[in-house]
Amino acid sequence: MVTKTNAGAFAAGALCANSLAHLATAATGRRFLTPLTGRDSNRVVNGIWGASNLVGGLVLIRGVAGGSGRWDARLVAFNFGAAAFAAWMAGSERILKINWDDKPSR
Repeated sequence: MVTKTNAGAFAAGALCANSLAHLATAATGRRFLTPLTGRDSNRVVNGIWGASNLVGGLVLIRGVAGGSGRWDARLVAFNFGAAAFAAWMAGSERILKINWDDKPSR
């Protein structure tokens, strides 16, 4: 059953997963699409966007986690959100190659 807290946990997982490629881009100095400055967003913009997504996801999961002690279905929802986003990104990048250079890598 989908509840408001499970939906929030799913969204938190997706936000946290989205942060990873942006933070990796910032660490490597590459360019990667962000909604802030488009396809050629530099490392600084990606660092800001990645950090914002990570903080947003963590704040959201904190808000819907509730209580203390052991996890419940919200952890599963968080993991599904992260996995769904990662699968979607991997598939869309493989097919659309939005963030690829025109030159093949070595």
